[in-house]
Amino acid sequence: MTCDRRRVLVTGGAGFVGSHLCDRLLADGRDVVALDNFSTGSRDNLAHLLDHPDFEVIPHDVAFPIHLDAGEIYNLACPASPVHYQFDPVQTIRSSVLGAANMLDLAHRMNATILQASTSEVYGDPEVHPQTETYRGNVNPIGPRACYDEGKRCAETLCFDYHRQHGTRIRVPRIFNTYGPRMHHNDGRVVSNFIVQALRGEDMTIYGDGSQTRAFCYVDDLIDAFVLMMEAADDVTGPINLGNPHEISMKELAGHIIDLTGSRSKLVHTGLPVDDPVQRCPDISLARRVLGWSPRVSLEEGLRRTIGYFEASLRGVATSDALIEGCPA
Repeated sequence: MTCDRRRVLVTGGAGFVGSHLCDRLLADGRDVVALDNFSTGSRDNLAHLLDHPDFEVIPHDVAFPIHLDAGEIYNLACPASPVHYQFDPVQTIRSSVLGAANMLDLAHRMNATILQASTSEVYGDPEVHPQTETYRGNVNPIGPRACYDEGKRCAETLCFDYHRQHGTRIRVPRIFNTYGPRMHHNDGRVVSNFIVQALRGEDMTIYGDGSQTRAFCYVDDLIDAFVLMMEAADDVTGPINLGNPHEISMKELAGHIIDLTGSRSKLVHTGLPVDDPVQRCPDISLARRVLGWSPRVSLEEGLRRTIGYFEASLRGVATSDALIEGCPA
């Protein structure tokens, strides 16, 4: 069977990152098929694309096989925030492991190139800082985060076994904290949490003393890196860290968001979640050298764009709630 090399499959296409990837691929003139079971993805994220002649949406769970033609596969399907992946940990593992196996089977049959989205969570609570791709991690295999951490580690193993055994063309990016428009209001990630709390004038919840650090990459920069990885030579398999090496504490992040929103929210502290990393920051030397990539959007600019999205989104929610309350029973 011959596949159209221009046709691209994006699993998790209705998700935060997946929908932005669909936007980019269509803008580049590609034919795009988005797969999503809509467990965490939103149809609203794709509503603006539904009339596009080169775009198709197929409801499907990657934990089950599917047969279709594609020359490139971006496998992003998996709950990615702790609130979502811990809600149904068994299904998270199925999405990560069975989903990767099914997409690798499809890539092998179609002689397609597959980009398997991995994560900085494979490093666990790191003892090496910043994290390089050669670091093997410090992961608790039986903790509440293990469904995601170990699921993604196993997905990486499958990719490299398919590559060695079948010659499958693979790309494995390890994604560090990414943020931007279309994040869920209630996904439990720190950027969305802080912005929503600040805009609503609620107390901003900081885990621990707020000294733990993260490094935040704006979604457009991540999508640029995905495309560069897919277009790279076949010996560029990864894993490659993709993220912004600008490290910031949670307390500093909260302060920035208060300043940008003009909020009067107060900071309140609560206990650290189990196995929550104290430090997380990528070494992106390999991405710079191999892909010629580094992030371009500053944290301030990215936060401004994201705050603008949440301001509009929350106004829509408030309007919708008011209409519902005003309707006769």
